[in-house]
Amino acid sequence: MGEVLKQYETWLQYDNLQPELMEELQQIEGNMKEIEERFYKNLEFGTGGLRGIIGAGTNRMNIYTVRKATMGLTNCIIEQGEKAIKQGVVIAYDSRKYSQTFAEESAKVLATHGVQVYLFNELRPTPLLSFAVRHLHAFAGIVITASHNPSEYNGYKVYNTDGNQITEEMAEQIYHQMTNVKDILHISVEPLDQLLEQGLIHYIGKEIDNEYAKNVRSLLLNQDLIAQSGKELSIIYTPLHGTGNKPVREILHQVGFTNLHILKEQEHPDPNFSTVKAPNPEEREVFHLALQLAKEKNADIIMATDPDADRLGVLVKNGEEYEALNGNQLGAIILYYLLNEKAKKGILPENGVMVNTIVTSDLGEKIASAFHIATEKTLTGFKYIGEKIKEYRETGQYTFLFGYEESYGYLAGDFVRDKDAVQITAIVAEMALVYKLEGKSLLDILDEVYQRFGYYKEDLVSITLKGIEGSNKIKEIVTSFRENPPKELIGMKVKSVEDYLLSPMGLPKSNVLKIIFEDDAWIAIRPSGTEPKLKFYFSMVSNSPLSVQEKLKQLKEAVLAQLT
Repeated sequence: MGEVLKQYETWLQYDNLQPELMEELQQIEGNMKEIEERFYKNLEFGTGGLRGIIGAGTNRMNIYTVRKATMGLTNCIIEQGEKAIKQGVVIAYDSRKYSQTFAEESAKVLATHGVQVYLFNELRPTPLLSFAVRHLHAFAGIVITASHNPSEYNGYKVYNTDGNQITEEMAEQIYHQMTNVKDILHISVEPLDQLLEQGLIHYIGKEIDNEYAKNVRSLLLNQDLIAQSGKELSIIYTPLHGTGNKPVREILHQVGFTNLHILKEQEHPDPNFSTVKAPNPEEREVFHLALQLAKEKNADIIMATDPDADRLGVLVKNGEEYEALNGNQLGAIILYYLLNEKAKKGILPENGVMVNTIVTSDLGEKIASAFHIATEKTLTGFKYIGEKIKEYRETGQYTFLFGYEESYGYLAGDFVRDKDAVQITAIVAEMALVYKLEGKSLLDILDEVYQRFGYYKEDLVSITLKGIEGSNKIKEIVTSFRENPPKELIGMKVKSVEDYLLSPMGLPKSNVLKIIFEDDAWIAIRPSGTEPKLKFYFSMVSNSPLSVQEKLKQLKEAVLAQLT
């Protein structure tokens, strides 16, 4: 506790500390539990970069922890030599509290040390950052976002020269350089205006947006049909107070979806996300205002993107109500649509591949197999899908067609190397229009897929365990399942246990345990890499919708009972 108090006092006595941070520290004086939470460790830097609660302390997101991370990246770039320094870093940011400030502080650290910086002139989606890194041939990228977390969070993600989230090796290099930064309160930076004047920071804007939009339009398989009949599809779209508003509406309008209604209450950036508890399109409650507008406009579909517009949630009209498609369902029908349309047009490559993760439904693999398309599985996290795309480009072994994960992330065009809700809104709109003109909804297509390939149902239970005690409890639960996995549950015998930490099945080691039953049901247990959560994934398949629902319910109850 002595070291914690020492850190706290150092911050408290620093004359130039940001006033709002100083006020926070003064308010917690004497509150040992709160002081410990803020100073007992440094905010961890991993393959997801940084993510944490905004505030004062070494275990919080603030300009000092952001500068430290950027100093680590800066030193890595300098070690690479002059070429990397000139290639530089692209920086984007979302609508969260201090996102622009953290982006500018990152830019100042890099540029002060001579590294070229390309800074977006206003907020942008994460996929646009990935695209810009590739388009500008930059050495790296930074995006300031906490994705779909609640408003008290922010984060810092680093991308490599391929536009992919950094992997373990680069994260370790940055972390190693960060450990050399002994005094995070005194990292020197020059003024932004001065660095702009020197040409070390360069603002970027519409030129990147236009190139990106051109690439998105190239993904659409029925552009003539959209141009002719796009107005037939009524769409409600909400950016959930985030970055999606401009790029999504512009691309949809460009291709011909003119019957588009933007939810006014959630249209503009709002760091408090004041109309929702958390801006997560995986949660039904974020759609409550959109549903009112959808009923008023008799909309066919509702689409919502999260604050950095890399995740997409979709609701589909079903009689008088609207039904949500989860990530597994939407991923499966997009895959089915793309493969069907490409096969009809004779443009389905012989060496095509679909990529998803070890916790994504097996339905996608069944669909791909029916079209003689290969499937590859990766660890959880879109960076692994991005790595596979790079590998295919280099080896020519496969042609990438589609990648997705159950957590509402999808990618069809490999000009971006991260999940991309902006491009997927255009594909979903096209798909919904094509099927509507055939007299079908996306729910009809989902049912068609189930009837052909089996009724798959999945669920996810996230248990939030915050702080030091929570972290220890998560470790305890995972260790218990690892050392004593069940042999049978609800009458289903366990066929195999895949431990990706001890025997990673040809993938990088990861703290994931997957228990597979004889009839292709499975459960997976994984601590989140970015949040204080333990995640339980469940998957069941049956020949009828009623039995799959009941069996999944029983499996969930049996697993969760072991936690009490």
